[in-house]
This record gives sequence, C-alpha cells and structure tokens, in this order.
Amino acid sequence: MMHMTFYWGKKVTILFDSWRTDSWAGYLLSLIALFAVAAFYQYMEDRRVRFKIIARSKPSSTPGIGAPFLLPVAASRLGPPARFASAILFGVNSAIGYLLMLAIMSFNAGVFIAVVVGLAVGYLLFRSGGEEDLVVLENPCACA
Repeated sequence: MMHMTFYWGKKVTILFDSWRTDSWAGYLLSLIALFAVAAFYQYMEDRRVRFKIIARSKPSSTPGIGAPFLLPVAASRLGPPARFASAILFGVNSAIGYLLMLAIMSFNAGVFIAVVVGLAVGYLLFRSGGEEDLVVLENPCACA
C-alpha cells in the first residue's frame, strides 16, 4: 500500500521494491544512506559550479568588453570538452536530485527529515563559502 500522507514507521519502500525496510537497523541504515546521498548532492553541485567558474575564467582569445549582460555569449566560448563535462556533471546531479525527490515521495517522515538535513549539512559543508555569489567584473577603463 502506498501512503498518500506523511507517516512514521520503520516499514518503508524507498525507490525500488527491493529496498524495503522491516527492521529498525535496516531503517536506520537507509536513513544514513539517504543523508549521505543528499550531502553528496550538494558536493556535486559545488563541483559543478566551481568547474563552470574555472572554465569561464580562462582568458579568451576573442577581444571584447566583459559585461554582465554578455555572460551567455561568454559561456558559448567554452570549448567542447568543457561544455561536455559540464553537461555530464549537470546530468548526474539532476539524476541524484530526482532520486532524492522520489525517495521523499515515499511519504515517510524519517526519510523526509534525513534528506532535508542531509541537504542542509551538505550545503553547510560544501557550498556555504559563497564562491557562487562572487562576481568579478573586469573594468578596462579603471574608473574607480
């Protein structure tokens, strides 16, 4: 029977029919695994963002003014290997995110809490440094 509201209990099916928990030990191991996967999701997101920043920070051979509204044009200057690697990282991270969402859709409150706390701890450990908020603007006229 599939639950349509949140419930507490050790008996839960997570993602696959073969991933069923019937004991407290299996349930706790499943929660720890979901916590770790959620933290890993944040780690992978941090790697993807850092890779994108590093790939964009390479000097381009095209002369021009770096303006914020030209960022999509600058992104198209990434080489095919960098774009492919970025797409692979995005795909893997999207798959992990959707699997976490499907695990939450088991409607078990423990699963929900494990995933949300894992995402929060992963964000704290890997993404709270603020690197993705850092924007460097080159000012060729040095009018400061």
